[in-house]
Amino acid sequence: MKLTVRQRKWLLSAHILFSAIWLGNSVVFVVLGIVSATTGDPGVLSACYTVMHLLSTSSLRASTIGTVVTGVLLSVLTSWGLFRYYWIIAKEGLTLLCILLGAVGMYFWTLRGVTLIPASGMDVWQQPDFVVNNGQLWIGIVLQALSLAAMIVLSVWKPWGRRKQK
Repeated sequence: MKLTVRQRKWLLSAHILFSAIWLGNSVVFVVLGIVSATTGDPGVLSACYTVMHLLSTSSLRASTIGTVVTGVLLSVLTSWGLFRYYWIIAKEGLTLLCILLGAVGMYFWTLRGVTLIPASGMDVWQQPDFVVNNGQLWIGIVLQALSLAAMIVLSVWKPWGRRKQK
């Protein structure tokens, strides 16, 4: 099946929209991570983790699925292909990393924070389990944001050219 120009534009628009939502989620995670790390209010700390957890179970998952599905469809239904170009392969690898960090990692790291904070309040920062979990969450947030930004750059510049067919 080959897409018409109109169909391709609609599919590309959906892909860009899902990608923008995914990037927006990542920015919200950065902001909430900063707020949670700098607040002295246990209610704010709890709220930040609760919101991050809610996002990890809703719009982060939906935007990830939407981006992956539309991206695969764009590759398969156009001349780009899934493995013809190095930049597409790089985006696929970064997407897998983001799925592990976002859909899986963010869920478990925020869930752990949500369960630890209510019992300890701000003293949670004295618990090694929480401190390690928070560090892992931060690594995930930063890697996801950088990976998403890199995918945008790859989509615009399309570096490295076409793979040589054997």
